[in-house]
Amino acid sequence: MKLITAIIQPDRLDHVREALIQADITRITVSRVSGHGRQEDIEYYRGQKIAPNLLPKVRLDIAVNDQFVNVTVDTIVAAARHESGEIGDGKIFITPLEECVRIRTNERGGSAI
Repeated sequence: MKLITAIIQPDRLDHVREALIQADITRITVSRVSGHGRQEDIEYYRGQKIAPNLLPKVRLDIAVNDQFVNVTVDTIVAAARHESGEIGDGKIFITPLEECVRIRTNERGGSAI
């Protein structure tokens, strides 16, 4: 089992969600977050360099069984990427998921996903 965390542009959320549904991946968690990556918007205030502003982003968390990892990642990349591939399109993190428990039934492991 893996936990796929994707940070994407807010305007790409609907595209990504629709693409995931088409790929038969329907269980996702969406959060509104703020962050800053490699965008080049360095600001100066009274001659001093200041920290860049945090930009609105969307975070997707998707728990999948191992056979769905590549399908999920490829789907997110295809739907979240702007046509020209711009800085700020996002990142995907894949981490091992030790256990999953469905609260309602106490199911555990891959069947709980």
